Parts: sequence; C-alpha cells; structure tokens
Amino acid sequence: MTKQDDIVIVREKDYIRNPKPNGYRSLHFILSVPIFLSNEKKYMNAEVQFRTIAMDFWASLEHKLKYKKDVDSADEIVGMLKDCADSIEALDYQMQEIRNKIDRSRH
Repeated sequence: MTKQDDIVIVREKDYIRNPKPNGYRSLHFILSVPIFLSNEKKYMNAEVQFRTIAMDFWASLEHKLKYKKDVDSADEIVGMLKDCADSIEALDYQMQEIRNKIDRSRH
C-alpha cells in the first residue's frame, strides 16, 4: 500500500517470492501516477522495478544475451546465468543478515 493518495498500485509482480525460470528475482510495480500538464492532471501508468545491484547486473547481461543475435554458446550462457542468479540470491540473503546484525548491535 502507498500512503500517497494520488499514486495507485495497479499491479504487483513479485519475482522474489516467485522467481522466473531463468532465475530472475525482482519486485515490479505498475503504478498509476499523476502528471501535470498545462491545463490538466492526467494519470499515466509507470513501471518501477526493485532489485539488488547484483541482480541488476545479471539482468543487463541476460538482456544483452536475449536481444543480441548469433551469440556463440547461448545455451551454455543461459545455464551460467541461472547458476549466477542462484548465487546472487544466496549472497543477497547473507548480506541482508549481516546488515540485520549490524542494525541490531546499534540498539
């Protein structure tokens, strides 16, 4: 839920709880947000994606592979990316646990 009354969550896609088969993990929101024109306020949809730095790097490589034609060893790279996505998930959880310990020690 948003506390801002002029932004509406239209749809949520939780690829963290339900990762894509290729290993992609992220949280996507489709939002209806106001834009202000010279004579009116209009609502437009916008997508916001939340992902870790490591998953963002992964996504940029996967995107490059997906849209570049004639990549040698594409199937092998797909497998390597899946392995990396699984490693990123484990690392993200470890890093979050470290952050939680640091935060708890400050109280």
